[in-house]
Amino acid sequence: MADRSLRGMRIGAHSMESDEGVEFAPRLQAHYDCPDGHTFVLPFSTEADVPVLWECRCGKEAILRDADRPEPKGGKPPRTHWDMLLERRTVGELEDLLTERLELLRAGKLRRSA
Repeated sequence: MADRSLRGMRIGAHSMESDEGVEFAPRLQAHYDCPDGHTFVLPFSTEADVPVLWECRCGKEAILRDADRPEPKGGKPPRTHWDMLLERRTVGELEDLLTERLELLRAGKLRRSA
């Protein structure tokens, strides 16, 4: 029985392909410099738009060597819960509502939530 068993390879363990005859796409090396002194090189296709900023392994933004830092994008500041509340009610209305709810709470008509 042992002489009739099939021999093979583990699935996914080794590839039977080789790099013979493979032509890689033309590439360029982009050098990035981090403010903490880290330097790293990333390969990009010659047809790709190389980003000016890339996140370094330390978490800071590294800039493409010999490139100017892009202008920060102007945008609206994030809206807070208070901003959204003020879109629906005025400060006077909120004060009246607070006074009403406090009176109900003190009178025992409302339960305190944990």
